[in-house]
Amino acid sequence: MATPGATVGFIGLGLMGRGFAERLIANGHTVVGTDVRAEALAAAGALGVRTVGSAAEVAAASDHVLACVTTPKDLDKVVRGDAGVLSASGLAGKVFVDHSTTDIPLTRSLAAALAEAGMGFLDAPVSGGPGAAQTGTLAIMAGGAAMDFGKVEPILAGLGRTTLMGDVGAGQATKLVNQTLVLTNYCVIAEAYRLAEAFGVDAAKIPHALAPGHAGSNLLEALMPRLAAEDFAPRGYARQILKDLEMLHTATRDMPLALPMAGQALTLYRLLVASGKAELDGSSVVTLYPKATPAETAR
Repeated sequence: MATPGATVGFIGLGLMGRGFAERLIANGHTVVGTDVRAEALAAAGALGVRTVGSAAEVAAASDHVLACVTTPKDLDKVVRGDAGVLSASGLAGKVFVDHSTTDIPLTRSLAAALAEAGMGFLDAPVSGGPGAAQTGTLAIMAGGAAMDFGKVEPILAGLGRTTLMGDVGAGQATKLVNQTLVLTNYCVIAEAYRLAEAFGVDAAKIPHALAPGHAGSNLLEALMPRLAAEDFAPRGYARQILKDLEMLHTATRDMPLALPMAGQALTLYRLLVASGKAELDGSSVVTLYPKATPAETAR
């Protein structure tokens, strides 16, 4: 059973990973981490993370290992690649927790490979962004064995609300539901912002005005002021949103489902990334919507 002072490994110290690491340290954990980028290692080291050179070193030095990397290919590499987790000794009894958004077939394959080494596995993707990671208010949707969940639950409880959704793969399936709701809503909020702008409404006041009604949401509160300020500094990259939408499309392609709104969002983010805005925040999708001035609306 993990204790509040457990040594927690963390693989992937980017925007999300740094937030995770800062929260884990605040919760009393020693954090051992790695990343492929020197600048990410330096930033994490400044927070108090003990940085090492490989995923294998993280796994060897930690009671349990958490990971949050960009792509499924990255995740496969940190588990099964050279100097990956599986090349470390002493894995028996530990649990690997994948906080990335990963396709379900790879999730199950990695879980099986880790099980052969005696290591448990949870797919536990998150929602809320770097700010929620830093404050411990993430939504964490987990899939895996109850025994493995129990080992790391004290760690995860300090990161946000964690719900065990079912067996391995259930966390990623729930994340697909989350992304259908959130990423289509990015596009809807952008559309609503342009509507408010066209009628001369102060869009920064929209979240407060609508909060008591059914339109109120934490995403509206987070996005609308940034749209009004044209603040597209990345809290999450547009390229990552596109990756998640492509994953949703692939996962459901052969199923008898109709997802027209998600399909439209996929098209918009393909356009956004193709226009050179991959490194901006996902809210920059609003730039695909033409502006209309109040004077034009009054005609």
